[in-house]
Amino acid sequence: MNYLTLILFERLGLLLVIAFVLTRTRGFRSLLDREFSKGMLLVHACVFGLFGIAGTITGIVIEGDTVATRDLVLMPVSDDQMVTGSSLVAIVIAGLLGGPIVGLGAGVIAGAHLFYLGGIGFIANSLVNPITGLLAGWTARFFSNERVISPMKALFIGVFPPVLQMHMLLIAEPNSEEMITIVNTIGLPLVLSNSISIAIFTAMIGIVLREQETRAAQATGQALAIAEEALPFLRKHHSPKEMAAEIADLLYERLELAAVAVTNEHEVLAHKGMGGDHHQEGDQIVTPLSYEALETRQMQIAYSRSEIQCRYKNCPFEAAIFIPIIDTQESAGLIKFYFEKTQHIRPMELVLAKGLGQLITNQLDTIATEELKKHIRDAELRNLQAQINPHFLFNTLHMIAALFRKDPEKARHITVNLAHYMRFNIGLVSASLVRLEKEYQHVKSYVEIIQARFSSQLTIHVSEPEVMTRVDIPPSTIQPLVENSIKHGLKNVTSGGEVNVIMEENEDSIHIAVRDNGDGFPERLLREAGMPSLSDSENGGAGLYNVNQRLISLIGDSARLHIRNLPERGSEVCFTIPYSDH
Repeated sequence: MNYLTLILFERLGLLLVIAFVLTRTRGFRSLLDREFSKGMLLVHACVFGLFGIAGTITGIVIEGDTVATRDLVLMPVSDDQMVTGSSLVAIVIAGLLGGPIVGLGAGVIAGAHLFYLGGIGFIANSLVNPITGLLAGWTARFFSNERVISPMKALFIGVFPPVLQMHMLLIAEPNSEEMITIVNTIGLPLVLSNSISIAIFTAMIGIVLREQETRAAQATGQALAIAEEALPFLRKHHSPKEMAAEIADLLYERLELAAVAVTNEHEVLAHKGMGGDHHQEGDQIVTPLSYEALETRQMQIAYSRSEIQCRYKNCPFEAAIFIPIIDTQESAGLIKFYFEKTQHIRPMELVLAKGLGQLITNQLDTIATEELKKHIRDAELRNLQAQINPHFLFNTLHMIAALFRKDPEKARHITVNLAHYMRFNIGLVSASLVRLEKEYQHVKSYVEIIQARFSSQLTIHVSEPEVMTRVDIPPSTIQPLVENSIKHGLKNVTSGGEVNVIMEENEDSIHIAVRDNGDGFPERLLREAGMPSLSDSENGGAGLYNVNQRLISLIGDSARLHIRNLPERGSEVCFTIPYSDH
């Protein structure tokens, strides 16, 4: 028995070498990923069926309780001999990986071969293979969440097929002393060799999966790193050729490629690497696969010179990958990877190329979205900033006209301040941020006009900080807060009203507060002031909301408005602006 066990393990070593080669084939990956089609089911059934036949051929011939021959089993055996091999190993693996159909198909092929070889118990040996394949396929459904079952589970499952084979042999010939002798001889060796071989095979598959996942992770990491490095170049959309040249240089430097080309929809924008004497900037796109990649927005692969269709006789490229780049939902161009040999296109290169194309496409979408948001935001902000209250302008002009009769000097002073105020508003469309010094002058001009109109009702104080040249602020930010205090905070105050604009310097920022001694915010509105929920004109909601949004959009969340009622009387609206770096 020990001798027979050693012989079976010796033969199984050859079988496992074949299995190892099988795990390196391209089609094996689809089996692991459960990507089945009718054609692939047939292919896998045939492959594992041939694998089962190999297990039979590398088996041994038993006669009674001895080994009749150790040669390869290629021809039919006599009626008193039985072929003993490891075909069940291949059939169990076929069922576990491919399911009942693949297991049954492989079992039928391996069983037909055993039927051809004949010998004692050949009918039972022939039937046990398809039955085992079917049962293994059904068993695999209990492990459907696992890409491949663990070796320990496989070891346990592998015990049952040889036991089933022994039972079928005894059932087929129940009164045969010769069959009982053979079963006693081969039973335990078959159980040990088959179950251990199945466990080794599943462990081998697990190693292959880990290798594939490691390569995929490396390719993904490399694609992420390259995409991040390419981001500054992608922002140069205003100069497509410069952007293409820098991306081609980056990819050629980071990847082991024969050459890299970057194109738009019609011509080559940049080429880096081999073949530069005939693959040149400005060449028109002629390869059908290039147009197919642009139209379908799917990566295409050329595995031969004929598919690349280079007109140059001595072109060094034998294979290529065409990666479409999508910009704002339109095919913007291609990145082409060129290879000297077809064998250089490995799974890692395919994963890297696909991931890189998706990442660059996503980055272009992000850049386009950012630019669109920026344009919309700037348009909205500048539209808000450029608006001049027509009532304020009419009332100021009416006051100037009245002052010319009573106090021409004061009228001239107010006219100058109105000119400064309007010039500032007209200039708002040219910048999103201005120096605090300009904003301060804008507020002073507004305060001078308002103070002249309501001199008997209120007093406005504006402090002047020393660091105005170090602070950038969204234009027309403080003036709306002053206006809000006058119109809403002091609307019920007929005399003695005060508004204070306080600018306090801190270590790395300036704190700006607008306070009044009016009625303050109603408690029900205090928490909502400056938020979208209070977007009407009540208590200055719309004005505060607009200022708050501009501060957050242009400076950051740290610059948002903070609103509170003062302990004694009135309210305060404040915010903080950091010092500029320049």
